[in-house]
Amino acid sequence: MLYFLSGVSDDGGLFNLFSYITFRAGGAFLTALIFGFIFGRPLINFLRRKQKRGQPIREDGPEGHILTKAGTPTMGGLLVLSALLVSTLLWARLDNGFVWLILFVTAAFGLIGFADDYSKVTKQDVAGISGRVRLAIGFGIAAIAAGWAMWLQPAGLSGQLAFPVFKNLLLNLSFLFVPFAMIVIVGAANAVNMTDGLDGLAIMPVMIAGGSFGIIAYVVGRTDFTQYLDVHYVPGTGEIAIFSAALIGGGLGFLWYNAPPAAVFMGDTGSLALGGALGAIAVATKHEIVLAIIGGLFVVEALSVIIQVAYYKRTKKRIFLMAPIHHHFEKKGWGEAQIVIRFWIISVILAMIGLATLKLR
Repeated sequence: MLYFLSGVSDDGGLFNLFSYITFRAGGAFLTALIFGFIFGRPLINFLRRKQKRGQPIREDGPEGHILTKAGTPTMGGLLVLSALLVSTLLWARLDNGFVWLILFVTAAFGLIGFADDYSKVTKQDVAGISGRVRLAIGFGIAAIAAGWAMWLQPAGLSGQLAFPVFKNLLLNLSFLFVPFAMIVIVGAANAVNMTDGLDGLAIMPVMIAGGSFGIIAYVVGRTDFTQYLDVHYVPGTGEIAIFSAALIGGGLGFLWYNAPPAAVFMGDTGSLALGGALGAIAVATKHEIVLAIIGGLFVVEALSVIIQVAYYKRTKKRIFLMAPIHHHFEKKGWGEAQIVIRFWIISVILAMIGLATLKLR
């Protein structure tokens, strides 16, 4: 919205700053951060009054959770999403299709998560909404997003799968790109959701991945950078950097209250929305494979659940003491803070590797 102020003055005055993505990204970050600090405590107090008993805790989970986390309200993702959406609408170009694509996926998956959290809290049942229903709706949203992305992307890239490191390698998936992108978006949403099991565990890796993809989006959206780095140019994606900056600001505002011991949980409201957003950004920027690197922590968390379930159904035995894998380490005696910080470190390392693919050609 504020971008249009750049047209007020033609003499390069103060309003001209609003034409720069970097300036608006900084504004989006600060707006979301301040939003989180101002509205965080009132939202938590509101959720406490409404939820009474807080988020139900898994009885088969780590024993300490029943004592330390019982009564903590959920749906804290509302804080991140509100800060993110308000800040993006304020600072991004609203005539950019990619901005609306990412906002659509974020809001839609946020609604799925909100419905699931609401069901858990009102029924005091960890099951929530049926997993099949959630997946069906999620795939429907992802199908719209995939087709939308193909329509926005240039003809030479639409329906193509780009590979990191190999600068000229493209795989033409044609109409099969839609189901592929659906898997990327829904898979990212659910992988982040599985990671959200300890105080502060999911939000920091999400911010790290979001910041990394903000850099990628900015690079991919500029012809000078794409020519220098030999990456594929997708016009318009630079505006996604505004969303990514707002994600970091809103995430930090939420982490202030989610740091151990958490005053509020993100819930499916936040984890599904933010994971879906990461998947949509990867699809929009033609960096779907790089998402598996930068978001490698989420991939491992999801794989640990898939492997555990598949192995147990076949042998009635478990590979991990508990899945997702962060609970396995809890069962082995690692402290919560130890797990969280080490997983953060892993996320930073993976993000650096993912960003390095921009140069390795």
